[in-house]
Amino acid sequence: MRRAGRAAALLVVLGAVLAVLGAGTAWADGYRYWSFWEGSGTGWTYATQGPSLVRPDDGAVQGFRFAVSEDSQDSAQPRRSPGFSEICADTPAKDGSKRVALVIDPGTAADAPAGETPPAPRTACARVAPDASTAEALASVAKPLRYNSGALLCAISGYPGSGCGEQVSGTGHGTPAAPASGAPDASAADAADSADGSGGGPSAGVLVGVGAVLLLGIAAVVQARRRRG
Repeated sequence: MRRAGRAAALLVVLGAVLAVLGAGTAWADGYRYWSFWEGSGTGWTYATQGPSLVRPDDGAVQGFRFAVSEDSQDSAQPRRSPGFSEICADTPAKDGSKRVALVIDPGTAADAPAGETPPAPRTACARVAPDASTAEALASVAKPLRYNSGALLCAISGYPGSGCGEQVSGTGHGTPAAPASGAPDASAADAADSADGSGGGPSAGVLVGVGAVLLLGIAAVVQARRRRG
């Protein structure tokens, strides 16, 4: 009987711990930013380099999506499938240049900064020099672009009007895009994690909560044993 009581108490403690951990994950901080994607067949692949470092071939499709997201696994993709032949249908091949299809998705109202309305998603076919980067292709069709001092892409065609990779608390999302210029491909989220030592683990508040739950559970088990003794 005592063993059954102890087992039940331990299960209660375990369930509480899992609940606290789950709550910590659900309320993680996020970041609002333009993410960079490369078209792959009928889908998208999160780019591993910034658009200033990628030099796509003629016929490539590159995508940009503005959203609040946690990291490359959680980041929202452009909502239009890549399709070079459709996007560049009216831009024939020409010697001495290449064509890069661009999908620009400013995201939804839910991800927009306060007081701003995202423009409609659009596509463009950029004709650029053979050695041009994706950033140069984007600049040729979607000015004005805005960057921060760390070369992070902040705005495409003037959207959003302000802010750049800012943290959004309590969203369940969170990580800004890789730099869009010649800077190393380190996100602002990584820099923030390095500064506060948080990394990818649970926050201090979550760990404190877990500790409190464990102490309460242990006290309950001890009290139950004393009563039965």
